[in-house]
Amino acid sequence: MSSRKGKRDAARVVREQLARERRRRRTIWVSAAAVVVLVIAGVVGWVVWSNQRSDTFTTPPGANAAGTGIVTGGGPVTVDVYEDFICPACHQFEQTSGATLEQLVTDNRAKVVYHPVAYLNRFSTTDYSSRSSAASGCAAAGGKFREYAKALFAKQPPEGSAGLSNDELIDVGAGVGLDRGSFGGCVKDGTYRTWTDHVTDEASRSKVTGTPTIMVNGQPLENPTPDALNAAVAAAGK
Repeated sequence: MSSRKGKRDAARVVREQLARERRRRRTIWVSAAAVVVLVIAGVVGWVVWSNQRSDTFTTPPGANAAGTGIVTGGGPVTVDVYEDFICPACHQFEQTSGATLEQLVTDNRAKVVYHPVAYLNRFSTTDYSSRSSAASGCAAAGGKFREYAKALFAKQPPEGSAGLSNDELIDVGAGVGLDRGSFGGCVKDGTYRTWTDHVTDEASRSKVTGTPTIMVNGQPLENPTPDALNAAVAAAGK
C-alpha cells in the first residue's frame, strides 16, 4: 500500500514539475513576444516621427537645395558656418571673422552657407535657440538674413536666461529694416520652426557636434581666424 502511495506521490510530483516547467516556458515566450512587439512599435514610431520631421519643413527663400542653410555669394569654394545664436563662442567668431566671410563673398572667392542650428535650447528657459533660428528664417524671407544674424549676436542674451522674447526678436528685425508686420507675423506664427528642426537634424547627421563649426569644401577648419579662413579658401580654390 505504501509502495503504491509512494508511486502516486512521485507521479504527482513529476506532473507538478512538468506543469511548472510549461508555465515557465509559456511566460518566457509571452515576455519575449511582448518585447518584440514593443521593439517593432518603437521602430515604426521612430520612422514615422523621422519622416514627419524631414518631409514637412518649410524652407525660407535663399536656402540651399538641401534646405540646410542660407546661401550668400556664389564663389567657387563653399564655406559652411554652423552657429547657434545663444552660443558665446559663435558671437566671438562673428566679431573676429564675420567680416572676413563677407569679404570672401564680395570678392567672389567663396560661397558661404550659414546653418543656424538649435543645439543649445537647454541653455535658455524658452527654447531660444530654436526661436531665434526660426526668426532668422523669417529675416531670410525678407532678404536680410545676414543683417539680422549680426544684430542677434550683438544683442545676444546670457546663457541660462529666457533669451529675447518674440516681441524683442521682432524689434531686432524692425531695427535692420524688416517690415514689422510681415516679419512679426512670421516670427509669432513660428513659420520656420520646422526648418530649424531640419537644419539641426541634418547638422547632427553631418557629425557637427558643436558650434561654431566651420568647414571649407567639407573640411573642418579647427582655428577659424581671418588668416586661417583666407588661407583655407585660397588652398581649396587651387
